[in-house]
Amino acid sequence: MKPAYELSIIGLGRVGLPLALCFADRGLRVLGVDHDAAMLDSIRAGQMPFEEAGTDQLLERVRASGRLELAERAADAAAAEQIVITIGTPSFSHVESDLRQVRAAVDDLLPLLRPGHSLILRSTIAPGTTEFVAGYLEKRRDLRVGEDVFVAHAPERIAAGRFLEEISTLPCIIGGVGEASTERAASLFSVFGAPIVKTTPVQAELAKIWTNILRYATFALPNLLMMDCEVYGANVFEVIELINHDYPRGGIAMPGLTAGSCLRKDFAFSEERSHAPGMLLAVSRVNEGVPLFLVEGVKRRLGGLASRKVAVLGLTFKRDTDDERDSLSPKLIRLLERELADVAVCDPHAPTPTQPLAEAVQDAEVVIVATNHSEFEGPEVVAEIVSRANQECLLVDPWNAFGTAQVFLYASECSALQPQTAAADPQHDATR
Repeated sequence: MKPAYELSIIGLGRVGLPLALCFADRGLRVLGVDHDAAMLDSIRAGQMPFEEAGTDQLLERVRASGRLELAERAADAAAAEQIVITIGTPSFSHVESDLRQVRAAVDDLLPLLRPGHSLILRSTIAPGTTEFVAGYLEKRRDLRVGEDVFVAHAPERIAAGRFLEEISTLPCIIGGVGEASTERAASLFSVFGAPIVKTTPVQAELAKIWTNILRYATFALPNLLMMDCEVYGANVFEVIELINHDYPRGGIAMPGLTAGSCLRKDFAFSEERSHAPGMLLAVSRVNEGVPLFLVEGVKRRLGGLASRKVAVLGLTFKRDTDDERDSLSPKLIRLLERELADVAVCDPHAPTPTQPLAEAVQDAEVVIVATNHSEFEGPEVVAEIVSRANQECLLVDPWNAFGTAQVFLYASECSALQPQTAAADPQHDATR
């Protein structure tokens, strides 16, 4: 009998839902599975539960086609021959990957798996997990992987806000347990037209986590440089310009709050079995230390913050996204509140309710750019902040969103400065 669906996707978050929509838009009959009833209701109503460029129109088109159906139980995914898992893989506080959600989904599917089923892990996983899942299936169900059922890892490497662009352009890495598993997963993902790169499961797993580790470490360097410049009374943006200007071995990125669920947790998947324990923890400590660095920099200039109004601009982890997961802004806010500051927050993208910009900065003694949203850029924004904030307001801008090329700058100095743009850097807007 022909399966009711060609593909099931377990987990309709920021990875799974756009993926399900893209598969359905290319003609596949897709079953989307998620235990969050509110999310399913939103999708059924034609409302994207989060921001992702172009997906509002895509959802409308897919709903009209009737090629996407929804269910709440992971076991329902067995109605399709191809099953893709895109659920969360956090890390424990003990620097250890937490695969309980993936294992729970596999356990739900176990009694329903039959010859011909493919299980494709799209979630970020620790090295060895794909082989573990394959061995788990063989142990619990006596199914031969590569002959009866097929298991592969097809890691997600698309940046937030660029899904529809990159799903058909980024090389798609496929690591299957055996050649047959690799070929079946590659055939499924080939519908997007992106180059397919076939490898082993563990190399696919390593490629994914080290893609994020590279970025996490890359952004730690300018953040550490920013801290060093504070010690020596130097300007970090000018030093970066000196490093990069017409130098073939330059290329250092710009500072900023480096966070997000992928970058902050994925180093743990390597660190838990690292041959250089502590190296990536040191990288994490630099990036995690930026909020405290900013608060201490404010205190050095203003003294105590008790009862002073501080406006924090940005609550999400990344520019022009609504994703608050693992953002460093809440940490910054908590540090300010521990100094007894009166904190106001503005973020035009965040699902959490915040204040309008004009209200947040009104009479503020400190304004901190925590997220470099486009709404916080340009001389007009600076002019509005200066006109509304306290006359001696301190502007704190590690992103150089204001274009003044100063991390710490008094509002009264703005009129004397010609706005500058930091050296162009394609990584400045990248996922952090």
